[in-house]
Amino acid sequence: MRPLRYSINVTLDGCCDHRAMEGSEEMHRRAAETLARADGLLFGRVIYQMMESAWRPSAQTDEIVDQTDPFAVTIDAAKKYVVSSTLDRVDWNAELLRGDLGTAVTQLKQEPGKGLLTGGMMLPLALAELGLIDEYEFVVHPRLAGRGPTVFAGLSKHVDLKLVDRQEYASGAVALRYEPRS
Repeated sequence: MRPLRYSINVTLDGCCDHRAMEGSEEMHRRAAETLARADGLLFGRVIYQMMESAWRPSAQTDEIVDQTDPFAVTIDAAKKYVVSSTLDRVDWNAELLRGDLGTAVTQLKQEPGKGLLTGGMMLPLALAELGLIDEYEFVVHPRLAGRGPTVFAGLSKHVDLKLVDRQEYASGAVALRYEPRS
């Protein structure tokens, strides 16, 4: 069974708006490594469309993915599963997931492979409620945003976690990986 991993960047005060943090080569490299640990990306509509607009090569200009950016190369090639009741179709190596979320994700997890990766806010909240996330990674950036959305706002029950890995970066960011306590 392949694990479902969740990864998100947050500020010290818990803001998870990507615009509240500065990107860097170091963080893009780290994100590419995180993507490479999975053979499928599980996105909600908002994250799928955000990633597609930022990282998909433009078909109209025949733009080629920047081969020097490991994140761009990795996300462009990745298989994507999109949970949406409003999209009629997806492409960019993507497949729409319809029907019961728990059943669909459980079926994906039962397929052989390295794992699935999800991010964002709404879909991971629903996945956490269903107990389907096997690993949580928070990349905490040394910044106070003082505003913005926070992760898992509205979670109906506690999810107790145990720290399984910690990695510090030159920028002062710290990646903390947790697994649910049994």
